[in-house]
Amino acid sequence: VQIVESGGGLVQPGESLRLSCKVSGIFTRESTMNWFRKPPGKQRELVASVNHFPYYNPDVEGRFTVSKDNDKNTVFLQMDRLRPEDTAIYYCNAQNRGTNYWGRATQVTVSS
Repeated sequence: VQIVESGGGLVQPGESLRLSCKVSGIFTRESTMNWFRKPPGKQRELVASVNHFPYYNPDVEGRFTVSKDNDKNTVFLQMDRLRPEDTAIYYCNAQNRGTNYWGRATQVTVSS
């Protein structure tokens, strides 16, 4: 199983980024797909999750949108109106048949 995130970078407050998570070896249609993040000096937290219905951390609800393209076996996290407190290392996670699979992560920095 391979999970590869992309799309991170440095943006200014109020701007947008779209993270992608390409999955191989398992099917996203059979998995709960999650985005986690680890802010500097803090613990890792769940940002958003999607299987049949999406879930959002209250800190991002209304600004972030998670989606799956099962034909491409890819998961996306559209992040709008970014804030400095969204700065973190973002991880894609797949939960499939009781096993967790993790990507290598991508850095998102929101700073003026």
